[in-house]
Amino acid sequence: MRKPKKIISKSNPSIAIVVDGETEVWYLQMLKRNERDIRVSIKPEIPNKKSLKEQYNLVCDLLNREYSKVIWIIDFDTVIKEEKETPKGKKSTIKTFNEYRKELIDNFSNILIIVNNPCLEYWFLLHFEPTTKRSNSCSSIEVQLKKYLKNYQKTQKYFTKQNDDIYLKLKSKLKAAMQNSQALGTYDNNNPTKAMCEMELLFQSDELKKHFE
Repeated sequence: MRKPKKIISKSNPSIAIVVDGETEVWYLQMLKRNERDIRVSIKPEIPNKKSLKEQYNLVCDLLNREYSKVIWIIDFDTVIKEEKETPKGKKSTIKTFNEYRKELIDNFSNILIIVNNPCLEYWFLLHFEPTTKRSNSCSSIEVQLKKYLKNYQKTQKYFTKQNDDIYLKLKSKLKAAMQNSQALGTYDNNNPTKAMCEMELLFQSDELKKHFE
């Protein structure tokens, strides 16, 4: 495993966010588009390959650049999928993630790791209901979400529609979502597959929290 170099946080307010899908990119872009008083550069990054190792390598690379913070938002259903596809006798993907997570937190003061299980749509659902029900797939969460966002689609057109984008659709319920997310607790090495959403940590980060208090 690559040993990252310890660095000092930079003073310029810029955040690199590693994600594994376009929905996260579109959501973050709409957050920035609508919250115009945020004077922080938010740059979503997607690795060329979306495996756990490729995401980790990109996080390490970005931590050695001029960013005040690097955030890793990970959909844990992809980790669980890799775990199921790992050949017998090979190292557990979940164990590998736990090692990556510990190594990054131990070596960098400007890293924030956000785990969503199963996926970002769970965060959207928490804007409407305080569910703690565990789901094994993102598709089942999407079914529940469509009770509230009937025309929900994982398309750029839906997410970025002018004056009706995904962030605006959810903005009035953001505080409720943060409370519901926080109530689920934080990532637990001993129970990594529980229902989980840590997106409130993004809005509570030092760079953004004053805009959402």
